[in-house]
Amino acid sequence: MMTGNLMAQKPLVYPSTAKVDTIDHYFGKDIADPYRWLEDDNSEATKAWVIAQNKVTDAYLADIPYRDKIKARLSELLNFPRYSNPWRKGKYYYFFKNNGLQNQNVMYRQVGLDGTPEVYFDPNTLSADGTMALSGISFTKDGKYCVYSVAKSGSDWQEYFIMDAETKQLLPEKLEWIKFSGVAYKGHGFYYSRYDAPSEAQALSGKNEFHKLYYHKIGTPQSDDQLVFVDKDHPLRNVYGATTEDERFLVLNLSEGTSGAELYYKDLQNPSQSSFQLLVPGFKYDPSVVDNVGDHLLVYTNEDAPNYKLISIDTKNSAKAAWKTVIPEAKETLSGVQMSGGKLFANYMKDAISEVLQYDINGKLERKIDFPGVGTVSGFGGEKEDKTLFYTFTSYIAPATVYKYNVASGKSDIYHQPEVKFNPNDYESKIEFFHSKDGTRVPVFISYKKGIKKDGNNPLMLYGYGGFNISLTPAFSTSNLFFMEQGGIYVVVGLRGGGEYGEAWHQAGMLGKKQNVFDDFIGAAEYLIKEKYTNANKIAIRGGSNGGLLVGACMTQRPDLFKVAIPQVGVLDMLRYQKFTIGWAWKVEYGSSENEEQFNYLIKYSPLHNLKKGTKYPATLITTADHDDRVVPAHSFKFAAALQVANDGTNPVLIRIESKAGHGAGKPVSKVIEESADIWGFTMYNLGMTMK
Repeated sequence: MMTGNLMAQKPLVYPSTAKVDTIDHYFGKDIADPYRWLEDDNSEATKAWVIAQNKVTDAYLADIPYRDKIKARLSELLNFPRYSNPWRKGKYYYFFKNNGLQNQNVMYRQVGLDGTPEVYFDPNTLSADGTMALSGISFTKDGKYCVYSVAKSGSDWQEYFIMDAETKQLLPEKLEWIKFSGVAYKGHGFYYSRYDAPSEAQALSGKNEFHKLYYHKIGTPQSDDQLVFVDKDHPLRNVYGATTEDERFLVLNLSEGTSGAELYYKDLQNPSQSSFQLLVPGFKYDPSVVDNVGDHLLVYTNEDAPNYKLISIDTKNSAKAAWKTVIPEAKETLSGVQMSGGKLFANYMKDAISEVLQYDINGKLERKIDFPGVGTVSGFGGEKEDKTLFYTFTSYIAPATVYKYNVASGKSDIYHQPEVKFNPNDYESKIEFFHSKDGTRVPVFISYKKGIKKDGNNPLMLYGYGGFNISLTPAFSTSNLFFMEQGGIYVVVGLRGGGEYGEAWHQAGMLGKKQNVFDDFIGAAEYLIKEKYTNANKIAIRGGSNGGLLVGACMTQRPDLFKVAIPQVGVLDMLRYQKFTIGWAWKVEYGSSENEEQFNYLIKYSPLHNLKKGTKYPATLITTADHDDRVVPAHSFKFAAALQVANDGTNPVLIRIESKAGHGAGKPVSKVIEESADIWGFTMYNLGMTMK
């Protein structure tokens, strides 16, 4: 497995990156931004730079002797049928399936649970290379029409199409410039959110402003859509519309960022109610409506409950004093509630591990649902009259298995168990805890092939996210399995900033406390070294988006602690992130360089601004994509250019820029395999591993 005699790489010659004399002034401090020109994703100079960088990266990766073997093994591991949870609409059950290496999952339907499946919608027919993806699909309440959304090349922009659900005949209308939206049905029509059409040059990087809610009547052109809501006084508010299952209430969720919301509602059955009524005021908490029980709206919220609770608000008297608790806050984090089969299903996290409790609609506990092991559970969706629901169970070493659940009896039966070309009994996954720099207890999930020795010499991949109240819970990945198969240890850290332990855990890793997140990640690496799992020359770190920021900050703060760094689609310029697409919405999480106090802590950890010339940085493979309109590729471009100059030359610094891809959603399987092969090839090569 390990050797010090790997084939020598040719000396790297990086493309020359021009510098411009750009200086920004922040509260008496001058900050140079010499690679500002790389922010223009449409310029010929940027395009030429991308081509030149990819040429160097491709040549380096091509020289890794086992790159093709990695790709072949990843393809072999992934080549097994994978199923989603089924759901019922009318007489049909629908589900998604991938035969193995299909670029996009295919949607099937069958009559009843015993019917013969037929292909209902195949997204692989949308484009030859699989870069057009189905991003959502749902049905009107009576099941007559189906609305589906398509995303191109991984962009957040979506187009909506409508078809006759039974015949699959496509209707003539197409809805465009939709982003951050759902489909909220009312009769043969639906509410959705969109922006005004941007200019061609600004489509992938321009600031998103004035989000609007429209109502579209099926069978009419988009130009006839009714504008339902826009906040002209607050251009940086997003609006999301949802209707209750009975389509009685329309709920508006207004947000000023990625956390904090204000709720309004309208009783669509009450013709005298022409305007929206305030349901939950302010933007301090994160409320969302689960459904209604008659006049009452069930609201999932962290108001006065950092670990979340479920309350009932009477629309006849919505004053806070009249709110009633249905499911109270518990010691464990209530990560979500849904109403299906006439019951409430509450999903809790205990140390990031799933527990699900079933309640009646009044909040009376009926049972705790038993699962086959320690892992993550998702599902239990359905309509009020459903008697059978479905859920999926998975862990770091257990592929996703679909279970059929009887609502009345609480009995679970395996509905589909995948067959992966590995033996899960050969692997082990466990949770341990360490104390971070300030004494906080932090969980780490450690997974590996049985038989490893704790001799301090194992290659290890450390993964984290740590932000936006997002929880990292156990999930199976054939890509990570491959690394374990090769003798590597895969570790996931439950960092502060996430939602693993509720809102208090989230707030402990945001704004001026963001450094806690990096301290937790660094602390995890030091713990794993102390416990003889690995050493600093055997640790690779990886993360995407906010996790890319995590990697960028940690490799600049502690370059001595890691051998390999993989920052993916990362937020790496903390002074200018808010100027592009939806970046402004992250101010509530990070703060903004436009505020003096916040600038002073952002500049201390912004990866782009903390590179020091002549430093020995880890071997670094930066990944991004040309259609990433969530975290624009300029972050990665500028960081790569600056890191190539600052690095002492000992370890390689490469950037891999994917074409016809975005932030990650909808990426075709072929591109996923290619990217995984390159990441693992780069990682293994620089950790001194060979292919088994």
